[in-house]
Amino acid sequence: MRQARRINRELAEVYPYAHPELDFENPFQLLIATVLSAQTTDLRVNQTTPALFAKYPMPEDLAAANPEEVEELIRPTGFFRAKTKSIMGLSAALRDDFGGEVPGRIEDLVKLPGVGRKTAFVVLGNAFGVPGITVDTHFGRLVRRWKWTEETDPDKVEAAVGALFPKSEWTMLSHRVIFHGRRICHSRKPACGACPIAPLCPSYGEGETDPEKAKKLLKYEMGGLPGQRLKPPPDYPGKPAPPLGAAG
Repeated sequence: MRQARRINRELAEVYPYAHPELDFENPFQLLIATVLSAQTTDLRVNQTTPALFAKYPMPEDLAAANPEEVEELIRPTGFFRAKTKSIMGLSAALRDDFGGEVPGRIEDLVKLPGVGRKTAFVVLGNAFGVPGITVDTHFGRLVRRWKWTEETDPDKVEAAVGALFPKSEWTMLSHRVIFHGRRICHSRKPACGACPIAPLCPSYGEGETDPEKAKKLLKYEMGGLPGQRLKPPPDYPGKPAPPLGAAG
């Protein structure tokens, strides 16, 4: 627990701006964007959703859409037929069962088509300010490298890691770990020699340890903002406070 919390504190200093990397203006947009983000990059989703939300701004709009038109709009995100079925299905469920509003409870969210615990916690943590751990591929890979758990099942990873931290840390912990996984601690070639938490990592040496070679493996920010967002994030309950002295 001490090692895990120390790594979290270090990551908080490295990534004071850690945040969800999907563009959204309300819970519905975040829910749709998160479903679309499966098997693609957040940047690709952010390039795709403006046209989708302009045409179908509300759940009732998307629920009543022509599936072929939706497929064409979201085609760049991949698996567009299955994703169209999911986002139209969950939109219909929101319309029919929740008065067109995204529910703020995990029990309700996971009943929606295409929505699992990972997607639900992204929405709860970042649109409603409800703490949650987002176990995506990056998160699972890193917590196993750090020996926080040996579990591979996302639900078991969530439970094991959640036990190491107070609930108030869960959402920001998720952002920091995912940021680190995307930028430095890659799947195939982690940049160990350029990693700010290398002294704390029990798996140091799995990747490139030469500092100069490791620097070449780093993946930097995209879109002109920290992360893959294409427009400034809105004010929302889960938004972290800006660093001291920062504007915004």
